[in-house]
Amino acid sequence: MARIIALSYGCIVYLLFLATFLYTIAFVEGVPGFKTIDSGRVEGAAYAIVIDLLLLGLFAVQHSVMARRGFKRWWTRLVPWAVERSTYVLAATLAVALLLWQWRPLPGVVWDVGDGSLRTLLYILSALGWSILLISTFLINHFELFGLQQVFTYWRGSPLEPSGFKTPVFYRYVRHPIYSGFVLAFWSAPRMTQGHLLFSIATTAYIFVGIFFEERDLIAHFGDEYRRYRQRVPMILPFIGRRADSSGRSAGPARS
Repeated sequence: MARIIALSYGCIVYLLFLATFLYTIAFVEGVPGFKTIDSGRVEGAAYAIVIDLLLLGLFAVQHSVMARRGFKRWWTRLVPWAVERSTYVLAATLAVALLLWQWRPLPGVVWDVGDGSLRTLLYILSALGWSILLISTFLINHFELFGLQQVFTYWRGSPLEPSGFKTPVFYRYVRHPIYSGFVLAFWSAPRMTQGHLLFSIATTAYIFVGIFFEERDLIAHFGDEYRRYRQRVPMILPFIGRRADSSGRSAGPARS
């Protein structure tokens, strides 16, 4: 019964995450029929900035603290290992859902690219960013990253095999292609409002802070092999710095 409950819990959390992730794309891209980054009641600019930064800060703190190795060592004393990752995903999903729900728009326009090839190019780059980050999760282990593999392994009564080092496809060119995808998607906006700019600046700043802590954990876990990988492969932007060797033998990607 405990295994069935864990499996059901993991599946429900994953579906909730997936729905929130898809809604986030609509939120950022301004898809009609959804609450978007620029929709909603317009309030005072100072009030909106404070609320939005608090929402972003809540997600950043939750995401960073619960991802740290020290927290996980303490957390798994209270939460079974099989549902630890699913619980982390649930907390992150709820933080994002709260942000989407309570976000306050700042409608002032920073730039607005008119109809034409440049606008089309920005839409293509944004779609490319979302595609890169989603594909990158499958290149490592999408179902482990979001807790499904853990609950399924527990349901079967099998031991969870530790992940090995691998740098498939995108990971040979940048160490954090998931974050690269987010940055590309957030900034490739044909119409950039003040609210969207605030969102993009804050999330990009958090990405670099998160990478600092993630790489510290990865070095602690993988040691010199990750250090060598970091020397060879750029962080976010490809072709800036040395590339990983074609064999793909270096360090595994971050598991935030």
